[in-house]
Amino acid sequence: MKNLNMKHLAASTPLRIGKVVLFLMATQLAASCSSHRPLMPTPDVYALGIKEPYPETLPSQLRKVDVNIMYLTDRLPELAEDGRLDYGMGRNHLLALGEAVVNIGGDLDWEALAADGHTGVRSSAVNLSVNSVTEKVRGPLGTLISYQADGSLGGTEDAVRQAQALAESSQEMVSQRLTMAPRKEILLFVHGVNTSFDEALFTTAELWHYLGREFLPIAYSWPAGHGGALRGYTYDRESSEFTVFHFKRLLAWLAGIPDLEGIHIVAHSRGTDVVATAIRELTIEARASGKLPQEQFKLRNVVMASPDISIDVLLQRTEREGTLWAAERWTTYTSERDKAISLSEWLFGEDRFGKAGSGGIDPPVKALMTNRSHGDASGRDSVIEYSGRNVGASGHTFFRTNPAVSSDLVLTVRYGLPPGAENGRPLDHIEGYFWKIGDDYMKTLAR
Repeated sequence: MKNLNMKHLAASTPLRIGKVVLFLMATQLAASCSSHRPLMPTPDVYALGIKEPYPETLPSQLRKVDVNIMYLTDRLPELAEDGRLDYGMGRNHLLALGEAVVNIGGDLDWEALAADGHTGVRSSAVNLSVNSVTEKVRGPLGTLISYQADGSLGGTEDAVRQAQALAESSQEMVSQRLTMAPRKEILLFVHGVNTSFDEALFTTAELWHYLGREFLPIAYSWPAGHGGALRGYTYDRESSEFTVFHFKRLLAWLAGIPDLEGIHIVAHSRGTDVVATAIRELTIEARASGKLPQEQFKLRNVVMASPDISIDVLLQRTEREGTLWAAERWTTYTSERDKAISLSEWLFGEDRFGKAGSGGIDPPVKALMTNRSHGDASGRDSVIEYSGRNVGASGHTFFRTNPAVSSDLVLTVRYGLPPGAENGRPLDHIEGYFWKIGDDYMKTLAR
């Protein structure tokens, strides 16, 4: 790890704090204007004609500009300016399940929107907006219950019975939605700090849209977006710890749906810590009961984009704990140009995994990461360093705004390809499971 020059840090602290506050205030302002935003750029893998964005067999009910996104949230409900249901930054001890209708394209019809999926150049903006939000179930375990020493539900017999019945009925709701999905698998998006409920819906909708609309899309939105610059970040960070219990129980609840065949998780920023911690705890539970975590929880892909988590902490929760065996594949996207992660590094005084590259990790840590017998040749685990310059203003959302990186995400989640040109993912191999991706990614396949 790089050493901190404490004398220089102390001398520059006022200036640095000013920059941090200004940056966080700017991002807070941007997040507050969340009623609509532009659709992410078309991934190069489609724009260059390498893959088709939407299969010919895509059902007619999925060929629409108004799309239905399921959501689960432990935010407190409130009303949006237009009077529709919204969720704020307050913490709720009960989890809510619902459905939101997100519009992609405004006045565009399906044919025009589908055509947009074949080009990287747009004559005008294609926007996302939220039409409606409908809460279906407050639970899904229905009431504020806890677990006993033997793992059973606590509370009165009536409360436990009602909670179990509500959980089963909620699972049936998901099962019914799965019948419409070409693949009986879930795409589950988990956001980071300073993210509104609408923004979580937008990202879920656009990822699902460019993953061929083949999965059942679910947005998991936890209490973020407190506001107040530095205090907003610290509140959101505490909320990410608060939500682990709910997300852990959610994964176990989803895995109990008989016709569900797999779960693909895409986590961004601080959401990666939520995911890694929850999977670690579920892994411990599964092992204690003599079960294999991957078989029990049906995890296919776990994608960590710009992870806002200490390298040392993540190493403990995944590598050393053996959590990586809980999913078929783990993929991490990092960038040295991520300004938000740079600020997080300054705040915590240590390196974050979101900027990690093979050259910036201590030799003992790298040895543990690269010398494991985890079958790296099959692409079970990969850290992909983005080396290009197209990262946007903050450099923190390049996993969706950069068409080269989003293409690799498509090839990983939708097509299940391991890294390497011989597998159809022409990443540059660095060492071990460290790879590099640039802005010209995919162009070699298009020649």
